[in-house]
Amino acid sequence: MNVSLQSALPEKLLMDSESERRVLSSMMHSEDACVEAYHALQSADFYSPKNASIFDLLCSLFEREIRPTYVELLKEAHSLGMLNSPRDVEEIKYITEHYIDDENIKYWIKRVKDKSRIRRFVDFLRFNYQILKEQPEQDVEQLLMKAEDNLTNLTALEIDDKIDTPEEMANLGYDEVERRFLRYQEIQKDHKGIIPLDGLPTGFDNLDHITLGYKAGDLIILGAQTGHGKTAFALHTAKSIAVNYGKNILYLNTEMSREQISLRWASILSDIEHDRIRMGDISQSELSMVLNGYSKLRSSGFYSYPCPNLTPEKTVSIARKFRTQKSIDMMIIDYVGRMEKHDPKLQEWQILEQIIKTQKLLAQNLKIAVMVLVQLNPDGSLQGAKRMKNECDLMLKLGPISREELEENELLNKYARKPNYYLDIEKNRDGRSGVRIPIIFDLQKQTMKDAERVAN
Repeated sequence: MNVSLQSALPEKLLMDSESERRVLSSMMHSEDACVEAYHALQSADFYSPKNASIFDLLCSLFEREIRPTYVELLKEAHSLGMLNSPRDVEEIKYITEHYIDDENIKYWIKRVKDKSRIRRFVDFLRFNYQILKEQPEQDVEQLLMKAEDNLTNLTALEIDDKIDTPEEMANLGYDEVERRFLRYQEIQKDHKGIIPLDGLPTGFDNLDHITLGYKAGDLIILGAQTGHGKTAFALHTAKSIAVNYGKNILYLNTEMSREQISLRWASILSDIEHDRIRMGDISQSELSMVLNGYSKLRSSGFYSYPCPNLTPEKTVSIARKFRTQKSIDMMIIDYVGRMEKHDPKLQEWQILEQIIKTQKLLAQNLKIAVMVLVQLNPDGSLQGAKRMKNECDLMLKLGPISREELEENELLNKYARKPNYYLDIEKNRDGRSGVRIPIIFDLQKQTMKDAERVAN
């Protein structure tokens, strides 16, 4: 068998020029297609070296927030001294004009990936054939076991999945316990017993103490009834993380206009009543306070995306884009009940459950925290799907304290200012749950804070 295995196979089995060109063309015409291809493919998945180079250039433009059009591609290639021949330019132009099919981008991506996996399989066969040819006396059992490991990687959908051995798990556990032990010693010595966060600040000291912050990969559900502070809570979280802490956060809003969101920020950042700001009934000094607040927002990491027609699929595309281009650490969806969902075969609770599962996978894959706002029924139960609770890492419920409890609960009288809301920790995968945190929600100023106890 002197003829190499790869040359003996028909070329159409190893490559699909049309699919590669359709992917590249779609990336130059559609941002959604660009997001999908960027996260699903690598340049090594392209059979044609030229197509692989074009893909790398398009990805480079996308990462720098430059729309990867035909013109921008040529400019980028020219600056790098690549693809400058008239033939290269004509071929790129032909791909751009004749292979547009961004609506089926996932189909074309899959075809490119499938051909890439076939080529890796051929490489696997060739490699093992070469071993047999050069080492005919090799131990058969060892050869087959090694081949089985390599073949398993080829048949897996994601070859970066990893199984931890008992030794690796033990080492990982010990390292983690030791890290926490040393951190605790440092806390006692240098931080006066105040435990630093593992994740992003929640905006509430009591909640930080219990959760150690919102962590990458976590799905957080915040439930409240209509008009009981869901959006105020979301923006309070955004202020803590993006304005105070300097991290990047993406806020997907399905209800309010851009103007309404910007006005909400005026109250939150200036501590002036929202109604007065809306009417313009503020003094010159208060106007200066508002402008000073907006200067903090201007230098923050808050990105707002009003999207009344939000779908589960669109959240994935948007999050991938902002994770790539803005390095977001958290995404907030306000709120899940307004997301478009059409499937006559499924009941509403099943659809909501699928939406939540999508966001959990998104949080884990992108290594960001995702907060989803949901509606509570009048009795305080989760609207649509109790099973959503099973998917989340942290579930919080926000609700007012009744007048009767304010009058009768002696514990509430021990606060400097009586709290008017509870923040309930219904579920906490990494710590205590069933905890009720009293807070003060100033509806007029759209601000929230921990209720402070009076010193003994």
